[in-house]
Amino acid sequence: MIDRISGHFHSAGGPLFWLHMRTAFLTLFTLGIYRFWAKTRIRRYIWSATDAGGDAFEYTGTGLEKFLGFLVAIVILAIYLGIVQIGLAYFGIFVFAEPQTEAQMIMQVLGVYLSIFAVLPLIFFAQYRARRYRLSRTRWRGLRFGMDHAAWGYVLRALGHLLVTLLTLGLLLPRQTFYLEKFMTDRSWYGDAKFRQDGRWQALYPGMRHLFVGVGILIACVAGGAALGLPALAAAGSLIGTVWLLFGLLHYRVYSFNYLTRMKRLKDQIALDVTLTTGRVLGILVTGALAISGVVLMGAAMIGILFASLFGTSLFSTALDAQALEAQSPGTIMLASGLTVFLYVALIIVIGGVSLVMITQRIIAAAVNTITIDNASDLMLVRQREADRGADAEGFADALDLGGAI
Repeated sequence: MIDRISGHFHSAGGPLFWLHMRTAFLTLFTLGIYRFWAKTRIRRYIWSATDAGGDAFEYTGTGLEKFLGFLVAIVILAIYLGIVQIGLAYFGIFVFAEPQTEAQMIMQVLGVYLSIFAVLPLIFFAQYRARRYRLSRTRWRGLRFGMDHAAWGYVLRALGHLLVTLLTLGLLLPRQTFYLEKFMTDRSWYGDAKFRQDGRWQALYPGMRHLFVGVGILIACVAGGAALGLPALAAAGSLIGTVWLLFGLLHYRVYSFNYLTRMKRLKDQIALDVTLTTGRVLGILVTGALAISGVVLMGAAMIGILFASLFGTSLFSTALDAQALEAQSPGTIMLASGLTVFLYVALIIVIGGVSLVMITQRIIAAAVNTITIDNASDLMLVRQREADRGADAEGFADALDLGGAI
């Protein structure tokens, strides 16, 4: 029996990019309706390119069930948010009315924050249900993954942990990260085998060291610059501290992903290991950003060439005034406008494809290729689980625009 198997991700960027382009244009031509089928096709590609021990994963979700789940979620959200606005109006808080006095302006701002807070439970609800749906539609070695019905329990815990994290100015963020992941992991299944999240939330604190350094730089430089009358020091410190904070957030996410993955257990004996590094992820993000910047510059150059050929001037030139436009025929202006809109939309679609291939796919590959499964021979003892037909197909995640990622 093989006691250790490794994960592998084998996918070329070209096929995935063109799959994205085809599905994105179909989404555009169908006014966004095809996006549910587009995401399904891309997931099937990503899942099938991922294997462990030579056995590929399978995604069994459909575009139709995602579309129907979205419609149901939209109706529920409309009713819920309508009730929230009626409740605010009952207390004299009108979010969309034009304020006439300073008191009304304050009440309107309060209404905006209350509306955002009212959506928070739905956001956490959507996160849990989206993960449950993806698991329920994933198979490996013919066995289904699954997750228990516990979305509202997750909502209550997420709100409580978020409040504690805010009250402690972020110091208890590791506690929130650990216990929310533990809640979902302890309710996840592979076949008839249950996952368990081991470990301690205090073990995540080493991953926060760069966050502490970033905050220290911000406080020291801003306070020092103000005390010494050196605004340049405060400005430079703010820039350095902010960049360090962003790096610290990235390092914390990678560190917590590694630790929480290593502490997961299946059937008590089957364990995971992963060695993803912050440097690897940072390199992917930087090179991906450079690739996207290159695409943006090329797109801007193409639009500029279009205007230069039609009007004898660039789109970004101040010479493109009313007289230049009057000298052109209406047909030329309509053609230029249409081509500009098309190139702009095409540029957005290409940027999405480059981001998918250069960032998302490479991060998935970096993680999967470093994952190993120990005591894998015990997987032979796992049996099939009953199909989950109750998942809402990420309808709330799509309706709240939380379902953009793979």
